[in-house]
Amino acid sequence: MARAFKVGLVQMAMGPDPRANLDQAAARVEEAAERGAEIVCLPELFRTPYFCQSETHAHFDLAEPVPGPSTERLGAVAKARKVAVVAPLFERRAPGLYHNSAAVLDGGGSLSGTYRKMHIPDDPCFFEKFYFTPGDLGFRTFDLPTGRIGVLICWDQWYPEAARLTALAGAELLFYPTAIGWHPSEKAEFGAAQRDAWRTIQRSHAIANGCYVAAVNRVGHERETPSDDGLEFWGTTFLCDPYGVVVAEASIDREEVLLAEVDPGRVEEARRHWPFLRDRRVDAYGGITQRFLD
Repeated sequence: MARAFKVGLVQMAMGPDPRANLDQAAARVEEAAERGAEIVCLPELFRTPYFCQSETHAHFDLAEPVPGPSTERLGAVAKARKVAVVAPLFERRAPGLYHNSAAVLDGGGSLSGTYRKMHIPDDPCFFEKFYFTPGDLGFRTFDLPTGRIGVLICWDQWYPEAARLTALAGAELLFYPTAIGWHPSEKAEFGAAQRDAWRTIQRSHAIANGCYVAAVNRVGHERETPSDDGLEFWGTTFLCDPYGVVVAEASIDREEVLLAEVDPGRVEEARRHWPFLRDRRVDAYGGITQRFLD
């Protein structure tokens, strides 16, 4: 049976300078590796502030190719430290064609592959449909020395279908790099319930699929202009096991590098005792491919 290993989950606050954010990310990956992490995950769109708070054409200049400058820099760190890295990026695929993506770098610094965010939200201060084309690579898994992982991104985390299909492809650990927070005007009334729902849905993916789930969020109050309310990102980066037990969790408002252990034996145990995959009625699920059963 595969051995246990440590993951590093980087909870960052992003400043206006993409190069400085990349420098900070590289330093945090090195820190996690020094502390024993064999896989490190960064937050969604870690190179920039969360620019989707407005629809601004100039923000397209923040995108980069994959492979590109960020994968080159982080690949060098991955190779030097022998650590795999999940690097979520604003991908420039072609002129006028952009994705919210995550590059997976192996412990030799090579690009194992890319996941492109499948579910794209459009809400106040989360105007992602303006920037991102929905992913066209499907729900992917990546083989690393520690085992097979899956990567999904932020809004994907609310969809049980995404977690299930990735688990069915063999993933025993799901990473969800994220940028989620409160509208400050709503925080007092709805904030606690919103954050609890976010934690609950991801813990449910772990339970339903008998796998580990790692959610990696940013922190900080980001405004596009001084007069904006902006978004207050709620951190709470965490890892939960296949029973939904939170193994480790970061704070709401501080930058942290969270280290936690993943034990593949726990996956085997959970799936034996709670055999949800065995008992699925795959013959009866045809309707799931419909938008709505009218």
